[in-house]
Amino acid sequence: MPFGGNDWLALTTEPTVEPEMPICDPHHHFWDFRTARLPYQRYLLHELAADTHSGHNVRSTVFIEARAMYRADGPEEMRPVGEVEFVQGLAAASASGLYGPGRAAAAIVGHANLNLGARVAPVLDALRAASPNRFRGIRHSVTWDPHPEVENTAAHNRQGQLAGEEFRAGARVLARMGLSLEAWLFFPQLPELAAFAKAVPDLSIILNHIGGLLRTGPYANRDHEVLAAWRSGIAAVAACPNVYVKLGGIGMPRTGFDWHARTAPIGSEDLAASMAPFMTYCIEQFGPGRCMFESNFPVDKVSYSYNVMYNAFKRLSKGHSAAERAAMFHDTAARVYRIEV
Repeated sequence: MPFGGNDWLALTTEPTVEPEMPICDPHHHFWDFRTARLPYQRYLLHELAADTHSGHNVRSTVFIEARAMYRADGPEEMRPVGEVEFVQGLAAASASGLYGPGRAAAAIVGHANLNLGARVAPVLDALRAASPNRFRGIRHSVTWDPHPEVENTAAHNRQGQLAGEEFRAGARVLARMGLSLEAWLFFPQLPELAAFAKAVPDLSIILNHIGGLLRTGPYANRDHEVLAAWRSGIAAVAACPNVYVKLGGIGMPRTGFDWHARTAPIGSEDLAASMAPFMTYCIEQFGPGRCMFESNFPVDKVSYSYNVMYNAFKRLSKGHSAAERAAMFHDTAARVYRIEV
């Protein structure tokens, strides 16, 4: 039974490592799912500010779609515009300075259904109109797995979307508009992403959560073959120069760690040691200039606090040069999402 919650996280506290290092957190969510059974039903500007101001120098953040605050009516394909309208307001509130020096949602990533093909253009226009100064792209999750016990949260649940003619036509519209695509999938799908990235070379693609590693359910106790497949897939995607990778998401229980169920939360030294093999491999394959450390909050908050998490990232990256670390903690994200610094 997971513990979770701020009271549980407060059982493990530690000083902030390198508190002056600038950070752009390129992946978090806002939502209000007050009727859902979630560890964190509500995560809005107050909650994010409490986390980002817990010790680290978080100068800006990137909001990633969470299928929250959709319009209640109107054309189905236009309903995700409501989420960007909502987040644009939170971003404006943050920009007032009332919630601290950092700028929350300095870039906004929404959702549009790329299976619409060329017909996705009006949706993208509406998203951009909802946030003319912050909208940067979309996430169209394509998570799919043949095992029924693997939780699939894709908005459009079907196999092989990345190879679909309409999906690729929609992606080409995205590229022509200068927008990016967040890729959220499971590790067996990484070869599909590599083929897709080669087919749409002008599209900037950001691979979420170190490529969707699964080590629970049908993938539990199979590290030898699972990690071999994951490494092969990561290498294939990294060979595509238009793909970046986010270093995070490892706090989700599906990655196979027990951190969310411990009596006291994990500290940053142990967390860094556990994360390092996965993060280091991604950095080796992509290079620091295409890597960015992410929080994935509040999803990863079930396993560790914001302060402990970024402490761990800083510990595991100490072997890199100052310029390489600046890229992974701030500069790559600021460049990819066009955040003025």
